[in-house]
Amino acid sequence: MSIAPHLVVVGIGHVGSDVVTNAASLGLFSRISLIDCDEKVRDGQALDNHQATGVAPAMTTTVSAADYTACRDADVIIVAAGPSILPESYGGGHDSRNALAEVNSKVIREVMGGISRYTHTAPVILITNPLDVNVHIAATEFDYPTNLVVGTGTSLDSARLRRHIADRAGVSPDSVQAFILGEHGATAFPYLSHASIGGLTLTEASATLGFEPFEPETVRQAVVQSAFDVLEGKGWTSSGISRAAVSLARAMMLDQHSIHPVCTVADGILGFHGEVSLSLPAVVGAHGVERHLEISLDDWEREHLQASAQAVRAVYETVRAD
Repeated sequence: MSIAPHLVVVGIGHVGSDVVTNAASLGLFSRISLIDCDEKVRDGQALDNHQATGVAPAMTTTVSAADYTACRDADVIIVAAGPSILPESYGGGHDSRNALAEVNSKVIREVMGGISRYTHTAPVILITNPLDVNVHIAATEFDYPTNLVVGTGTSLDSARLRRHIADRAGVSPDSVQAFILGEHGATAFPYLSHASIGGLTLTEASATLGFEPFEPETVRQAVVQSAFDVLEGKGWTSSGISRAAVSLARAMMLDQHSIHPVCTVADGILGFHGEVSLSLPAVVGAHGVERHLEISLDDWEREHLQASAQAVRAVYETVRAD
């Protein structure tokens, strides 16, 4: 890690712009370098964010436009390149994962090619959808250490789940410990068998706080649909996912060893042997994913994990390198 911590953000669209704003306000990075194929947008966003650091209380962060050479001394790289949804003319719609994979698999291969020319030591945090497919491409095709290729995965989905549970229970999300696992997408599922509120199981909390018990499938549908509610309302999601990415960067920079449901190559865990990438609880620190947690699943959760893995693998097979 450098004396002057350096963040590189690749892709300065809606999400990337929010990443830069959140990262700059954190005050953790001395430098933030912006990379985008649209140099006009890149330059304008860099200038806008750089000027914003002068607002009192002033930040010491320097924000500047860059190219891939900036990755040479990067401490963390966040990738938000590529479209998050596609217009109807490109096969878009409510579920356009295959069409999006065809477009963004090319984007990720280009981005990882640029990054890997200059570093193999900086953690790479991916946001680009379909996330699990892109993480698998990035982690398996570029001889990059797999522990350093980390997708935001179901971190955002889990935040939605905690908000959902907290609202039902009438408590702060800080008091809720719960994860969504599997794919960052339609087959994601809640890990409710080990969720808790203030140290109480959901069953105990339901009796104590007086709310109706949670039914896993109903919760799953509500959390997955909430993503589409945001998309249909504003056209994209950016606030939650940018905060999730910056939170992961912070965990790495500070070597927090905090637990996040991140997307990585699943290898030697829950019966997987490197054939798919998806989200499972992992300890995140200075070396990216330090280790996965050995968790136990009930029958419903195990069935949904396998379905999720199959769905991700099916999309990956359509874009895998020959």
